[in-house]
Amino acid sequence: MDRLPALSADELIERTREGFEQMIREVAAAVNAASEGRVISGSEEQVRDRLGEFRQRVYQTALQMRVDAAEAAFSPGGRPDSPSPAEQGQR
Repeated sequence: MDRLPALSADELIERTREGFEQMIREVAAAVNAASEGRVISGSEEQVRDRLGEFRQRVYQTALQMRVDAAEAAFSPGGRPDSPSPAEQGQR
């Protein structure tokens, strides 16, 4: 089986940059909204959830990029030893 083409880290960064920046804003807002003396207990769960959601989106994006690269590299003509479309129609 052929290997999947590698994905570009730079392209992954570009595709996820906006989501990263939004996640950081949400983390900062959660920490800032926590009451004094309860910063950890008042923000930890929200921060964990935002980071988890972002991690999942980045991973899904990375996987999809590899699949897309593999599909782009796929030859619609099939294997070299398979009959051509014209030969297939002669049956």
